Amino acid sequence: MGSENEARRWLRQSEADLKAARDSFKARNYEWSCFQSQQSGEKALKAYLYSLGFTSQMSHSAKLLVNKCIGKEKGFLKAKAAASWLDNYYIPTRYPNGLDGEVAPADYYEKEDAQKCIKYAALILGTVKRFIRI
Repeated sequence: MGSENEARRWLRQSEADLKAARDSFKARNYEWSCFQSQQSGEKALKAYLYSLGFTSQMSHSAKLLVNKCIGKEKGFLKAKAAASWLDNYYIPTRYPNGLDGEVAPADYYEKEDAQKCIKYAALILGTVKRFIRI
């Protein structure tokens, strides 16, 4: 039996992070939109795993987390590419030394990057909502 309360908390935060990503997108803060999308996807996957009884999900890799989910529900296969893509936005969206060259994340990420990240986060969140039992 899973931890329904913990799963609900993580799912709620995933939804809030996706809203924040959309708000950042509207404000043209594309680097934050990308990062918040990654956070939404990561937290949604953790919510699913918590609902199954997993504890202490320390990884920040959406790809590793989605692989755990796939081990429990093959329906997560459709979210694997999205999770892998979002992993690219965990560090370099926040730290200037996470990028090559002398550009800051605020100047590097573009509208199209944020749109794709939001799309992938929404796909992961939707997949979790389809399979989570809380």
